[in-house]
Amino acid sequence: MTLKQLQYIVTVADIGNITEAAKRLYIAQPSLTSSIHELEKEYGITIFKRGNKGVELTPEGDEFLGYARQVIEQANLIDERYTGKNIGKQRFCVSAQHYSFAVEAFVELLKECGGDRYEFHMRETQTYDIIDDVAHLRSDIGILYLNSFNETVIRKTLRDNSLSFTSLFKAKPHVFIGKTNPLAKKKKLSLEDLKPYPRLSYEQGSHNSFYFSEEILSTVDCDKELVVCDRASLFNMLIGLNGYTICSGVISEELNGPNIIAKPLDVDDYMEIGYILPGTIHPSQLTLNYIEILKKLV
Repeated sequence: MTLKQLQYIVTVADIGNITEAAKRLYIAQPSLTSSIHELEKEYGITIFKRGNKGVELTPEGDEFLGYARQVIEQANLIDERYTGKNIGKQRFCVSAQHYSFAVEAFVELLKECGGDRYEFHMRETQTYDIIDDVAHLRSDIGILYLNSFNETVIRKTLRDNSLSFTSLFKAKPHVFIGKTNPLAKKKKLSLEDLKPYPRLSYEQGSHNSFYFSEEILSTVDCDKELVVCDRASLFNMLIGLNGYTICSGVISEELNGPNIIAKPLDVDDYMEIGYILPGTIHPSQLTLNYIEILKKLV
């Protein structure tokens, strides 16, 4: 294995076409194909599936790509440290449940460390995908929560994927509602108070198990259910339909505006929100910086 071969893999994966990747890399297509075959043979894996429309990563190829990106990034850092040359773009990716503080920290990191060239990704996504992204090194860090209901299942899933969980803070359950919601005048809300109103939750795709739900108390029966995929839709429905969602209560008015408010929910439960990292790879400096910003914000 060579760094050049790893760069070939990354380029082909990004473009999805051997011919176009060869042009980008300024090498002949047969040479590129041969180099990939040599690497596949060396490790006894199939990295790409080849078809009429191009190439796609296999599941084992997807895993290999994550390690390839890490090796290339570390090699670039060595070059920058000892040659003084700026090698390529800075790259960083976060996968998180829909927390405004995670986005706020991402913005602060970009302001502090982005530099002249960067490619940063902020993925607000489904719980299982967060775990999968970090496990396969598509994301540098993931952010999710544990509580008494989901902890056993989530921790087992993390162990199975060689991931660690570090707590940032514990929050008592709150309810996000619109400022004009009839419940806005109450200091504290009960589950009985919420019954007449639509409950909003985030879609969890094929892993739509209660244990992977982003909202606690997801097993409590509710007559009116609204399921969305993004935070903007959820907030619009909170306001327009007098809906609610159960959450940590942490929200950034600067990023999300003044029309969503948080009210304490009178239940005996908690949300322990933290970050997950690969257990076998030392976090990058950008990841460490992001964690420090998270700690300051929360």
